[in-house]
Amino acid sequence: MEKANSLSLGSAAYAAKRGADITFVLLNKMGLDDASLTAELNETLRDYDETGRIKSADLKDLEIVAHKLLAVFSVPNVEKAAHMLNALLKEHANAPRLSNHGGSAWHIHVDSDDHTTWSEWLATSSALALAILLAEKGRNPGGLCASSGCGRPFIDLGKGGGRSYCSPRCATRERVAAYRNRA
Repeated sequence: MEKANSLSLGSAAYAAKRGADITFVLLNKMGLDDASLTAELNETLRDYDETGRIKSADLKDLEIVAHKLLAVFSVPNVEKAAHMLNALLKEHANAPRLSNHGGSAWHIHVDSDDHTTWSEWLATSSALALAILLAEKGRNPGGLCASSGCGRPFIDLGKGGGRSYCSPRCATRERVAAYRNRA
């Protein structure tokens, strides 16, 4: 998995990757209780230098947004992905504004303010980032890992696109499995 700090803080790629990682944690909780899930989510936030803390009361609304984001990651069709992102932005976004909360570098927000709900923050920051990357690349910048048993959402920042796996580890596992099946 690509490290968060290998991307530029405040960039669309950084926010999109953060959204993919939070979506994965929310939708792959594998029997975690609310306290363990919030701890894992807060650890993910720390990985991205986010200072706030998610509470158990935030989980239901965050999961609803995560399902919407997962749907965007799963769509290979750029037009359908664009329509889905537009719907997310229409539902959650406000006028763009610059923010440097917590002493961070200036960056664009489309949530209502620096003290909004976690679900609004996740929806707006992720949808805006994915929309920017879609416009830049002319394709859905996200995908779901094709490795059996993984399904992790990921951001494809390559020039050619068409990446199928979230990491070299998953790609290698699939190549080895295919080789063994042929042998």
